[in-house]
Amino acid sequence: MRDTRFRADLTTVLLRWGRIGCVGFGGPPAHIALLRRLCVEDRRWLDPREFEDAVAACNLLPGPSSTQLAIFCAWRVRGRAGALVGGAAFILPGLIVILALAALFLGDPPIWVKAAGAGAGAAVAAVALQAGTGLMPPGWHRAPQHSSRTRWTLYLLTGALAAATVGPWLVLLLVACGLAEVLAQRVPTAARRTKPTLPVLAAGGAGGGALLALTWTAIKVGALSYGGGFVIIPLMRADAVDQHHWMTGAQFLNAVALGQITPGPVVHTVAVVGYAAAGLGGGLWAAAVAFSPSFAFILLGADRFDRLRGNRHVRAFLDGAGPAAIGAILGSAVPLALALDQAWQYAVLAVATGLTLGLRRGPVLTLSAAAAAGIVIVLAGGPI
Repeated sequence: MRDTRFRADLTTVLLRWGRIGCVGFGGPPAHIALLRRLCVEDRRWLDPREFEDAVAACNLLPGPSSTQLAIFCAWRVRGRAGALVGGAAFILPGLIVILALAALFLGDPPIWVKAAGAGAGAAVAAVALQAGTGLMPPGWHRAPQHSSRTRWTLYLLTGALAAATVGPWLVLLLVACGLAEVLAQRVPTAARRTKPTLPVLAAGGAGGGALLALTWTAIKVGALSYGGGFVIIPLMRADAVDQHHWMTGAQFLNAVALGQITPGPVVHTVAVVGYAAAGLGGGLWAAAVAFSPSFAFILLGADRFDRLRGNRHVRAFLDGAGPAAIGAILGSAVPLALALDQAWQYAVLAVATGLTLGLRRGPVLTLSAAAAAGIVIVLAGGPI
């Protein structure tokens, strides 16, 4: 393993990664661009191929890929200490902001704050559609290389249907799609007529109270959400709204909107769920649990990334789980839209869909405009 100790000191890592954590609005594409500019173009700590390999390797891991990339780049620059410092600096600014906003939006806020939340929440389904459709073309073009476009489409539809209907079982279906593709790539063509029987996994109950249930939710978000980003939305919603009733559907929409308009990873949304379940301590605990796997993956396996990328079983698993995750992102738009309860919110959703899919505006601009529209409509006498 190459010695990385002399590329930068910890103070530099703290300041540079902290800056990205403060200005990283726009989700993974913005985070990747900022990390590349810092590590490849400005400081030349990594060469372009090294950075692209890191992006590819992090995309093979479950969980928030841009967070893992930030931790990996800090590891390359300053070893394990750099990974810890850089990862924390990247995560904490957005976490602080989103917990402060959670206290405002989930408490007893003034009417204009409720209106802003209702407006931004109405646009979340459109942002989910934009996120999913943006991931479809690269996956579709890669499908014939190892898999097939027919199976790719089936996995996509499976993920979409699961997210739209059976949210609590989504993780199992993502894993099942990955295992099915591993088997499909190993079984000779003539023998593929027999469908393999996939194991049925039992889902445990919440058990010892809200903290245990919250811990399990955060573990799923951090360690089982293949594709990161919006694929975690149906996972969290099923637990937070449908099963444990920590939040209403409208409050969950606000949480997703907050995760989009604050800097840093979208996974910060889990902190709002934790805040709703158990206050500030719950928010901090949920974030700590959700981000722990990302640190563990890098600290324990970063020097094995090349072997991970070359492992045909890992690639086959992602050939199945990947399109299912994209489908889950698309399918998450259904329960998000059904959570709306005012006619004007559907009008805002329609306009937001035009902005995201038609005019290709980013999520921050779209959600901010929707929040402003909500304030105007409610102050003008619209219901909330």
